[in-house]
Amino acid sequence: MGKHTDSVDSLVLARVQSHEAGWVFTPADFMDLGSRTAVATALKRHKAQGVIRLLGRGLYDVPREHPVLGLLWPSIEAVGKALERKDGLRLQPSGAYAANLLGLSEQVPAKVVFLTDGATRTVKVGPTQITLKRTTPRNMAAAGRLSGLLVQAFRSLGAAHITPERIERLRRNLPAAQRAELVKDLALAPEWMRAHFVELAKP
Repeated sequence: MGKHTDSVDSLVLARVQSHEAGWVFTPADFMDLGSRTAVATALKRHKAQGVIRLLGRGLYDVPREHPVLGLLWPSIEAVGKALERKDGLRLQPSGAYAANLLGLSEQVPAKVVFLTDGATRTVKVGPTQITLKRTTPRNMAAAGRLSGLLVQAFRSLGAAHITPERIERLRRNLPAAQRAELVKDLALAPEWMRAHFVELAKP
């Protein structure tokens, strides 16, 4: 192994070790350290040594181990962040996953859907199938904000299931400063959701 490759190998390892177990990444996270080939060689070596794990094509993680459950799969959120960094796109959790993130549903879906401004595709990570579904600019306008998550969660549950109890739970669990921002995005929410947004935004 040449000196340059050896140096890239060390730099890649140092970056991996600077993150906690559960970090999900792609080769794109190391492109500032060396050539594509040198980075690929380093990742292959660290995978063989068990330092990192290959989850799927071009997708790795730093394995997490539970004392009872053993080796764990990474969180869906960590996978989503890695894909956002790699492709320079935005992801908006939707459906049952959005409701679960807000504590409005106990269901942890085996099939997760993210809306995106990138291409539609599917990624399999362990038992979970993650679908990136291209959508309209309007649906992505509030991506990354509480309002975007609420719109998708409420849409998944349906108007009849947005009960006073669920609104009160959200008021208790979400920071007041975050809730106050909801009024700025009222125009992005379907009309039937706006009263709920106003109620949630109250101090």
